[in-house]
Amino acid sequence: MSMPFYVAPEQMMKDRADYARKGIARGRALVAMQYNDGIALIAENPSNTLRKISEIYDRIAFAGVGKYNEFDQLRVAGVRAADLKGYQFSRLDVDARGLANQYAQILGQTFTHEMKPLEVEILVAEVGLSPDRDQLFHIMYDGTVIDEHQFTVLGGDMETIRDRMAERFIPGSSLQDAVKFAHQALSIGDTPISSSELEVAVLSRNSSRRCFTRLSESSITQYLI
Repeated sequence: MSMPFYVAPEQMMKDRADYARKGIARGRALVAMQYNDGIALIAENPSNTLRKISEIYDRIAFAGVGKYNEFDQLRVAGVRAADLKGYQFSRLDVDARGLANQYAQILGQTFTHEMKPLEVEILVAEVGLSPDRDQLFHIMYDGTVIDEHQFTVLGGDMETIRDRMAERFIPGSSLQDAVKFAHQALSIGDTPISSSELEVAVLSRNSSRRCFTRLSESSITQYLI
């Protein structure tokens, strides 16, 4: 009788983490940051139809990097969960913290119990009535939740882009400056990213209910001048 193949749990978790990190790093990066009137989300995305950044609820946005089909499934699940909670209780009860915890449970469960982890990192952002109430939750492939402040970077060459953002970020900057800072940080190579390859959306603090707005290519081009 042959002995079953044994792999130490520590090695199994390490292999899954390495697999997920490599898959995520092959994708294009995304930056989210506070500006004077809300939160800006800027992603390198050459596709005109597939979106990395989406609206989840009134004041909440979702962004993902990695495998599109995997993080889009998470986006749909988040929209359904937010709609159900808002319908059963109150729209005010839907918040980014609750959604981030739900996403963390899904990603953690998959990472621990499934053969292949999800090759994604996601962001749940909520704009508050004041800057100190803004929330940025970065959820890793293994379900780890990171409560970010001022700005965060997902995917791609994350460490390099984070360092470039730290050099450029100015608290309370305008939306135009925020887009410029993110564009400069994301343009790691010799050739800057064109406006047609940028996806930009904002959560505006000045909106009374639905705060999510997606910027057109012409607006992005104007901001980069």
